[in-house]
Parts: sequence; C-alpha cells; structure tokens
Amino acid sequence: MMQLLLCCLCMSSCSDIEEDRPVLPPDQDGTEKPDTSQDYTELISKTASVPVIYGQEAEHRGEVVRIDYNTRDYAEGTGRTRTNTAYVYLPYRYGENINQRYNVLYLVHGHYATAATTFEAEDGLVRKLLDHMTGNGDMAPTIVVSPSYNYGEPTPDYVDADPYCEALPQELVNDLIPLVESRYRTYAESTDAAGLEASREHRAIGGFSMGAVTTWYALEHTLAYFKYFMPVSADCWSLGAFAGMNRPMETAEYLADIVRQSPYADTGFYIWAASGTEDSAYRETLVQIEAMSQLTDVFRLSNLTFHEKDGARHEFRPMAEYLYNALPFFFPNGQNGNMDTYGHLTISNTVKDVVEHEAFNGFGQFILPAERIYDGGMRLADVARLLPYHNYVTGEEAVETINTMIDHVHAGNRLFYDIYSDSDKQADPRKNNTGLFFFRGEPGRPFAIVCPGGGFSYVGAIHEGFPLAIALSKMGYNAFSIQYRTGGAQVACEDLAQAIDFIIRHADELQVATGNYSLWGGSAGARMAAYLGSYGTQGFIGIEHARPAAVIMGYTSHSDYTADDPPTYALIGDNDAIASASVMQQRVNNLQALGIDAEFHLYPNLRHGFGLGTGTSAEGWEKEAVRFWERHISRKN
Repeated sequence: MMQLLLCCLCMSSCSDIEEDRPVLPPDQDGTEKPDTSQDYTELISKTASVPVIYGQEAEHRGEVVRIDYNTRDYAEGTGRTRTNTAYVYLPYRYGENINQRYNVLYLVHGHYATAATTFEAEDGLVRKLLDHMTGNGDMAPTIVVSPSYNYGEPTPDYVDADPYCEALPQELVNDLIPLVESRYRTYAESTDAAGLEASREHRAIGGFSMGAVTTWYALEHTLAYFKYFMPVSADCWSLGAFAGMNRPMETAEYLADIVRQSPYADTGFYIWAASGTEDSAYRETLVQIEAMSQLTDVFRLSNLTFHEKDGARHEFRPMAEYLYNALPFFFPNGQNGNMDTYGHLTISNTVKDVVEHEAFNGFGQFILPAERIYDGGMRLADVARLLPYHNYVTGEEAVETINTMIDHVHAGNRLFYDIYSDSDKQADPRKNNTGLFFFRGEPGRPFAIVCPGGGFSYVGAIHEGFPLAIALSKMGYNAFSIQYRTGGAQVACEDLAQAIDFIIRHADELQVATGNYSLWGGSAGARMAAYLGSYGTQGFIGIEHARPAAVIMGYTSHSDYTADDPPTYALIGDNDAIASASVMQQRVNNLQALGIDAEFHLYPNLRHGFGLGTGTSAEGWEKEAVRFWERHISRKN
C-alpha cells in the first residue's frame, strides 16, 4: 500500500496544472536562496572615512561599566574556577526607555592589550565614535562588550595565545553572554542555549589581530549564537597558526563544511572582514577570503565581504573606521524609515524590511515565498510578482496581513513554532524550511491547519495561508498556517503529518482540542489536505492520529480518494485555467456515491489561486466552509 501511495503522490504532483499551466520558474527546486543581505556588489571594497567630529567628545556620552565575573579554565583544560573582567559600553540614555532592546557586539582586543584597552586606547576613540553613532542614529541601539582572552596577562609570544583565543568563545557563551544579556535589555528572551540562539541575529563578534583569530574560532565553535563576524587583520588558525594564509583552500573548505552542517547556510551568517592596505596582516587575511569566495555554494556576497582602508597599518586606530562601516550594516537603524521595533509597514517598504523585521526574528524569511529568488529591495507594492500561480494578490492586502501579524507578536503571542527537532534538521537540513504559524482562537476549541499552494515550488502563505488562518482565528478556532518543504507532494505531506503530530503532542501548551480538527488548502495545498484525509498521518510518518473531521480544498485537479475519506468541502472558480472544475466535481460525486458528505461550489468569473476571494464572487466562502466543518463537529460530539 505504501509503495502504491508513493507512486500516486509522484504522479499526481505533476498533474495539478493543466496543459495551459504557466511554465514553472527556474528556481522551483529550491536549491537557491535569495541574497537578502547583499548590499555590497564586490568582494573587496573601500571603507568610508569617519567624520572628523566623531573623534571628539560628543555632547551626550554613554557609560562604560566594568564587570567582574566567574568563569572556568577552558584553555588549559584544568576546569578550575577563575574570574575574568569585561567592560560594557551602554549608550546614552540606556536607562530611560525600559521598552528599548539593544543589539550586542562582543569586540575582542589584540595581543598585549586588555579588556580596558578597547574603550581607553587613543584617548577613548572607540567610545567617542559609539557616542556619535548612537546620537546621530547611524545604527540601531547597540551595546558593545570588550572581553579578554588573557589569563591574567598576555603570553610572551602572541602565537602562544592561540589556545586562549580558541577558548574565549566558549567562555562567552557559557559565562559572559548570559550575565550581560540577563543584566541588560538585549533581544535574548532567555540566556540558555535556546534563548541565545533565538536572538543570534542581534549579536555580533569581532576583533583586531588576535581578536580576529578569536572571531574565526567563534565562527568555528559558536556559529549558533552569532550572526555577524568581524575579523580584522588576521586569518583563521583553526588548522594551525597562519593556516588561513599558508593553507587558504584547506581553511576555506574546513569553514565551509562547518557552515554546511549548520542550519545557517545562505544568509544565516555574515563575515565582514577588514584590514588596512599597509597592515602586515593584509595579505594573510585577504588570501583566505579570496579562497573562501571560490566556494560559492557557501560563501557569496550575501555573507562574505572584505573591506580595506587605504594606508592603514597594523594598529588600533583604524578600528574606529572599521566599526563605523560595519555596525550600521549589522544593525541598521530602522527607526529612521517607515519601521520601528514593532512598527507597521506600508507598500513602500521592501521585502528586506519584512524579512528583517524584529517581530519576525528567526522566521522572517517565511513570511513571503522563501523559495522564490527575489530582490530584497523589491517594494511590497509589487508582491504579486512573487506568487505566479496566484491571482487577486495586492500589496495593500499583503501589508494588512503582515501588520496584523506584527500586532499579534507585539501583544505577546508566539507566532512561529518549529515542528522538527534539532537532530531531525541536522539529518535533513531542508527541514529547517518548515514550521507552523499559529493564530490563537478560543482556548480548548478545535484547530485547523491551512496549507497554502504554490505548485510545490513555493509556499504562498502571504495570500493563501495567513489571511485564512487569521479569519478562522477571529471565528474562535485555533488556526495554523504551515510552512512546508517544496519539491513535491511526498515531502510536503510528510511535513503536514509531522505538524499534526506536533500540535497533538503540544495540545496542552497550545490550548487546543485534539479532536475534530480540519485541514484546509488551495491548489497544491489542497492536495496535501486531501492526501492526509485519505491516508492519515500513519501513511507518511508512521504515527497514527485520528483523521480530520473535515477537509476543505480549493481549486485543484486532485482526483485520488478512498472509502475512508473525511467529509469534504470543495470550491473552484469557473475561469480557472490551471485546475479543472470538472475533475474536482467528479471527485465530489465519487465521494458522495460512497456515502461521504461532500459539497462542490463553483464561483463565476473567478481565476485560480483566489485565496479569500476578497472583492470577488467567492468573498465569504470561508464562513460557509466553517459551517460545513461545524456540522461534522456536532455529529461527532
């Protein structure tokens, strides 16, 4: 039976579109991702000069606080308890706005320096720079922390400091970051591993010279906790001292393998490397960057660039210019545009504004079709270009949906849930592209899962998933919109089965009833709902749960059915050039012949992929579908 089902899935996934179906876009296999972080057009670029006034005392000064904290010997391997010291720069007026959250940069000094050097050297040059950048809104509010890898004092030879540099990222994650980010208002909701990973997009690490060696080690060992890496004037020593310079391709491959095995490939990290053209470490840094750039499956302009300052030498002073260029790139100040921390968007905002919005931290890439190659600068007014299999898509309705989701998060609701474990994702990295968006209804009421369509080449949730789930939640039902793997019905149905299992296992936490749930879908999403109705979760993941009380399916040529199918509500427009209304009606007739309650609804003058059908002959169809579902909830009860 399973072999037969797999065969049916493979064949029918190709038949949802009739002969006049538009040609699938070239990125339908999902192997390429949008370069949403790409602001640089060349691998190597020049840094912009720091305004002269930034080297003077600002009118409003931030505060530098000393922190002494308990840690352990991670470098020498004794594990003995010891203390260390770090310094924390707090921007001016840090204590006044209790609702403001702050990004954090951990900035590591070079050899023969200390944690205090960062804010004291060159007459407080870096502190003055940060004061001016904060006051002028050059970057989003940011805390800068200066830690130290020295165990009391520097080693006589800087090469001997290598094991201490390698140990510092572990010390940061275990001891210093939890202290700093629980004491100050950062984006970490908690300071355990999960909380730090969830807030990694608001955390950077960088350093000069041996501090850059430390930064490369952070990429190697703690990629899960930092998104941005700023190594200045040093290569990676993971394969030995100066290995990045002497064995650049080996080093590049080593780092690439680390990224490939993580869930952060593509645009999940950024290496902003730098050095001066007269710096003794210029070539040793650049040769490694150039080797890395050859591995284009991992290192692209969307996550790797090199920045040079003409005439700068291997000394501390140029760090001000590197920070002046890097920090606004890491943490852009959205408050100067149409968007603040939880601000609403307009059709003039861009795709990048959605992906990077604070409300969607960790899952912003799924709000719009993540599988489509798009320009991060595309305005939301043009969002219809991202959904070629859908009609009646407008920027205004998309923005209204996005703003509703922003308000949902702002009200304290959790919007996104992973459905797979970390080990599941490590075994199959494509499972990183899955999850559930939850729109809460009344506690204890049944749930619905909405499966957006997109020809199994993209997930059209912005038009077909979120708006319907929001509408269902307003009617009191607990509604989910699924983000599933594209590439075919089989993996998509596996993800839907996993989602059902996840909801049922977490029903108490989610406050949903486990019985009488419904599955909704349009086009390819309707196929998913129908297959799970026909074959149950056990047909895809080997775990058995009750089948849905009802399946609501829109505009699909899906014809497969069984005698065990649940009640089915079907709808389509009479001007659908992709799915066949006659095929859909025949399937309903076949179900009725088996004694299964099924309804078919044909709407005039309506094309494919109409979603809620606002302003069309189908407007309000979801209310009729809910009444159909409720009829079967009542019968079961």
